[in-house]
Formats: sequence, C-alpha cells, structure tokens
Amino acid sequence: MTPNSRTGVGRRSLATLISGALAAGGLAAAGVTTLEPGAASASSHREAPLISGTPQYDNTDLYAFVSPDKPDTTTIIANWIPFEEPAGGPNFFTFAEDAQYDLRIDSDGDAQEDLLFRYTFRTHTKNKKTFLYNTGPVESLDDPDLNITQTYDIELIKLRHLKAVSSTKIADDVPVAPSNVGKASMPDYDTLRKQAVHELAGGATTFAGQADDPFFLDLRVFDLLYGGNLSEVGNDTLKGYNVNSVALQVPNHMITESAEQPVVGIWSTTRRKNAQGHFTQVSRLGNPLVNEVVNPLKDKDTFNASTPRDDARFLKNVTNPELPKLIEGIYKIPAPKEPRNDLVDVFLKGVEGLNQPPHVTPSEMLRLNTSIEPAAKPKRLGVLDGDNAGFPNGRRLTDDVIDASLQVVEGELVGAKNDLGDAVDANDKEFGAAFPYLANPTEGSRGPLAKGVDSGNDVRNQLGDALRPAGAQGSDNTTLIAASAGAGAGGILLIGAALLWWRRMRDRAY
Repeated sequence: MTPNSRTGVGRRSLATLISGALAAGGLAAAGVTTLEPGAASASSHREAPLISGTPQYDNTDLYAFVSPDKPDTTTIIANWIPFEEPAGGPNFFTFAEDAQYDLRIDSDGDAQEDLLFRYTFRTHTKNKKTFLYNTGPVESLDDPDLNITQTYDIELIKLRHLKAVSSTKIADDVPVAPSNVGKASMPDYDTLRKQAVHELAGGATTFAGQADDPFFLDLRVFDLLYGGNLSEVGNDTLKGYNVNSVALQVPNHMITESAEQPVVGIWSTTRRKNAQGHFTQVSRLGNPLVNEVVNPLKDKDTFNASTPRDDARFLKNVTNPELPKLIEGIYKIPAPKEPRNDLVDVFLKGVEGLNQPPHVTPSEMLRLNTSIEPAAKPKRLGVLDGDNAGFPNGRRLTDDVIDASLQVVEGELVGAKNDLGDAVDANDKEFGAAFPYLANPTEGSRGPLAKGVDSGNDVRNQLGDALRPAGAQGSDNTTLIAASAGAGAGGILLIGAALLWWRRMRDRAY
C-alpha cells in the first residue's frame, strides 16, 4: 500500500468501493464486530446516563484530519463539557484535576493503542477571598487580574501489546485559554487564544481552552424525530454554546506505522480517579453519533468504559439498528433490510482502498489516511460527495456528519439513494485557517446594550444607565445610590465591585 495507490483508488465513489467489498465477501468473516456510528440523526453530547451527570469528564466530539495548511501533519481535536452557557459564571468552565484526558492512536489496525497522548490539568487561584473569576480586564494569560487559571502537562506513552514501553513528558505547565467571560473582562480574546498555542519539541503543537462548539445540527430530533413535522428542522441548537477543547497537531510520521501504511485509528477517552486513587475510564469517543442512538440504554455506560478491542459485544446494535425503524414508523420511509452488513466495512474497518489498514481488526474509531491531501474546497458530505479527505476518512470541522450518516443508515450504499438531512449545513461561526482552527468561544456579555447606552467604554456610565429605572432622572451617582438602597446587600456588593473595577481602569488610563 502506497500513498499514490491509495489516493488513486480513493477517487472511486464510496458506493463502488463498498459494492466491491460486499461482492468479495469481505463482510462474511467471523471476526467482524461492533458499532456503526452513522445510525443516528443527532448527537446530544449527553450520550449515556452516568456521564451526563458529570460534564467535566464528558467527551462530546472527536475530530481528526490532515492539517490543511500543514499537510505533513495531522490535527486531532477532542472536546469536553457540553452546553457551556457563555454567561455561566461566576464559576466558569475548567478541566477536571482528577482526570486523565487521553488521545489514543492505533497505528497498525489491530484495535490496540500504540501511542497515547495524556493531558492532565492543574487549577491555580490567586485570590480566594473574592468570588470573581477575574478581578479586572484580562490582557494576557499571566495577567494578575485573571484570578482562576489552569495549566497542563502532556505525557506521551508508547505501548506494545497494551504494555507501556516508554513514557515521556512532552509538555510541562502549559497555560490554558480561559473561559470568555465577556467584552469588559476580555476585550481582546483573540490574543489570549494565540498565547495558548504552544509549540512542542519535534514539530508538534498543542492548545487547550474554551472554544465555540464546532458541531452543527438540529438537536430537536429527540422530540420524536421532530414529531413528523419536517418544517421545523434547520435550527442549529448548539449555536451560542461553548466547549472545552484539546487540540494537538503532530507530524504524520510520528503517529503512522510507516510511509507504506499511512492509516491510523484514533479515539479519545476520559479516565477519572476513584476513591482508591486508581483511574477508571468513564468516557470514550471515536466516530460521532455512536453511543447516543446506536446503543440502547442498557449498553451506554458499558460502552463508555469499554475499549475498541472488545467491541464485538455490541454487534447486534449495528446489524439491527433502531433508528431506521423509527424513521419508517414516522415518515414511512422503508427501512433497509437487515442485517445491515453494508454499514460494517465503512465504519468499523475503514473503506478498502481509502482508509482501511491491512489486516484490520474491526472496531469503532475514527480512521484517517494521512496520505490523502487536504481538499482545496472541502465538501460537507465528504466521501459521499467524492471528497476523500473528509468523513468517514477522519472528520474535519466542516464535515456535515449528520447528513452523511443519516443518508448511509437509510440505505445510500445499498441502492436507496436519498438526500436526507437536518437542514443545518454549516457551523454558525467560521473556523480558523490555522491551528487550532476552532472558532473563538461566544462571550458571556452577548446581547443588546442596556437601555440608554449607545457606545463608549465608560463603565461607570454604562452601569448607571443599566440600573436606572425607566423614566428616572438624575446623575449616575444618584442612580447608583438609589439602586443600591433597593437592591440590598447583594446589590451593594456588585455595585462596589463594579466601581472598584472602573477605578482600576481609570488608573491604568492615567
């Protein structure tokens, strides 16, 4: 297998590749196992009962793609903490300190990790006598006004037959980009984002911090598949929410078996420390949409604690998926015949000639052919639309995995051509052209200006206008005093903090 031969074969359509595999009897082997991640129409980020109650450990999405501006590298992005409300203070969003956030790489297709990049975090508090996340405008990651900060280490663990053969710390005490509290607190968030990008020895680059949630979809699908009313689709229900992201860009040669075998399998996990001091896996993610709607409730927590090499236990959930039957019941679209062997090759083994490693052990993970050049103009449906640099060959930020997966589960590869989707075709924010590519998080101070405020940076005046009752007259100070008297102790504390903040800004100006 060479990069040239793989790219050439990859130009054929996905349906042609799958048809050839079926004709050759490739799905009849006894070793074929587990999950079909495309049997879904949405991902809620709350995919299992136990993990939904502990969002700091909840891995929401995984992306892996050849870096568009550095095609000799691969970028891996994993997100945690679903549905971060931008204004969710004063305790904003941090990574857990008792967790190991892992990016796992299978370089030879045997369903066992050969490399493991482990992120661990520490939290630092400058002043524990205040309730504030930041005590003034934050201009840099080491600004004394940024009261709550986090740093992290990265450990690279090399394994052979699941046994660690080496462990190297490749990053130490790297700063995390903070939650975007708002325009007053962080007037230039883009600078903070850039300061959190850190180059490592050997040509790798890392980032950790808050970002706009890059997944786009209409989550109201869980309302009984829109209740049979498709006129309601088309709203990106993740718009405006943030996540905590880890991004790692590594040279391709660092993660592949060889130039002749450029396909890697990638998945992420969260391990949490238990009462005995041991770490236990509580979250797992490879392809999108797997645990949310493929697995029934009885298997969801088990899957989060499982490994790809043990995926055979979930086979029936794949070959007899629930979703097509639900769609048939509501929208009268005939479900494809079972067992759904058409799904196995694409999502468990990789597409032969595109992203399937030789002697592959079927298992659930993202599979990426690192020799496929990035597309000059990516197509949102990826391989289904002839763009072999996209999903299910890895997953780019712009890939519409909802529409692609839905079309496949409804029989696109077995002759049932369709254009099904959720009418959300792109993220609400544009992605970046350089690492870490993620859009900046939505700020907590979003929304319209207060009544009577047009513009300007005078915090005292803005606060006075915001607190002024409708039709009230008088100076800003009078308004503040009147508001304090009516607001009680809590209002006085808030106004006092605001005035101290304004004085600090005034002193800086002079």
